[in-house]
Amino acid sequence: MALVAERWGLIPELKQFSAQHRPVWGTCAGAIFLADKATGTKSGGQALLGGLDCTVHRNFFGAQIRSFVTKLKAPACMKDFGAELEDFRAVFIRAPGVIDSGPSVEILAEYHLSPDEQKAQEGRESVAVAVRDQHLLATAFHPELTSDLRW
Repeated sequence: MALVAERWGLIPELKQFSAQHRPVWGTCAGAIFLADKATGTKSGGQALLGGLDCTVHRNFFGAQIRSFVTKLKAPACMKDFGAELEDFRAVFIRAPGVIDSGPSVEILAEYHLSPDEQKAQEGRESVAVAVRDQHLLATAFHPELTSDLRW
């Protein structure tokens, strides 16, 4: 995605769009693209739109074969949409994770790692998988692959 944006000269336009505080939502690779910093990237790194004061680790959960579906606790802001459900279905496909965030970033959803995942992630117990800061929203999962319209 970042390669295409670079190739077509879209990054300056996208940065300008975001600088005007227009809403921007990045899912999965888009979450990486919105981050100010990324780890686990390919050799040479990748272009980032930035603006979201966080560090996102590419492929946090591992390779494509480690993709999964789970239920996560719904953030309080979802109640504004009239749904009384306490959780939501999250589809993770070779997903990133938000491993660090600045004070202005609100964590909307976290995934709690299993004991095996904790070992693989050096003892980390959880990872943020949905964050927002003002007009920027990033989700490590794919809400568009579910029927839940609250996102």
